[in-house]
Amino acid sequence: MIPVLVFDIETIPDVAAIKKIGMYDECLSDQQILDLFISKRIELYGNDFVPLHLHKIVAISCVFRNNQGLYVKTLGKHSDDEHTLLECFFSIINRYFPRLVSWNGTGFDLPVIHYRSMVNCISAPKYWDTGSYGDRDLKFNNYINRYHNMHLDLMDVLSKYNGRASVSMDELAKLCNFPGKIGMNGSKVWDYWSDSKISEIRSYCETDVVNTWLLYCRFCLFRGDISKESYDDEINIVKHKISSLDGEHWKSFLKSWNN
Repeated sequence: MIPVLVFDIETIPDVAAIKKIGMYDECLSDQQILDLFISKRIELYGNDFVPLHLHKIVAISCVFRNNQGLYVKTLGKHSDDEHTLLECFFSIINRYFPRLVSWNGTGFDLPVIHYRSMVNCISAPKYWDTGSYGDRDLKFNNYINRYHNMHLDLMDVLSKYNGRASVSMDELAKLCNFPGKIGMNGSKVWDYWSDSKISEIRSYCETDVVNTWLLYCRFCLFRGDISKESYDDEINIVKHKISSLDGEHWKSFLKSWNN
C-alpha cells in the first residue's frame, strides 16, 4: 500500500503581516486593523477574502494510512507556532513520501503552505523534487505538476478542473451519508482564535480531514482502485478508530454519522 496523507489546514488573518505591508495607526487593536483591512478589500475588490499569503496557519490536521494502520492527528501542540507546524508537515513527507490528498488543496491549502513556508524559512527538498536531482521517476509523477497523482485534490478532480463545477466538501460528504462539518465552519476560526479556543479549532480541523478521507475512500471505490468489500472494510476501520479517540467532537461526529 502506498502511504496516503490526507491533510487540511485552518488559518487566521496574519495581522502582523498586514501591519507590515500596510500603514496603520500603532494604537489600533488587531481587530480594528483587520476591520479596516477587510473594509478596504470590499471597497476595492467587492469581497472580504484575505489574500493567501496573509493567512497564518494555526492548525494542520492529517489522516495517515499505511500498512500499519490508520492514524488521525493534529500536528504539533496547542502552543506550537506556524514554523513548527510546517516543519511537522514536511517531516512526514520527507520520511514516508506519501500520496497527498486534499479538498481544494490546489486552490487554497498548498498555496498557503507554500507562501507561509517562504515566510518561515522552511526547507522541503523532497516535496519539491521533480526528478532533476533525486529520483528521475519523479519527473513523471510528483507533488508539483497539476495532473500527476502524488497530490490528489478531490475537489479539483471531481469537478474536471472546472471551478464553476466545484462543490463544498461539507455538502458532498452529507450526500454520501458522512457527517460533514461538525459544530463550526472556517469563517468562525478567527473568532475562536481571538477567544483562545485553539482546542476547538484543532478539533474542527480533525473532523474536516476525516470527512475528506471518507470521500477519498468513496472516490477510490468509484475509480475502481478498491472493491466494495475493501471499501466497506476501510469505512469500518475509520469508525473503529474514531470511536477509540478522546474528545467530544468525535462523539458528535459518530452520533451524526449514525443518524
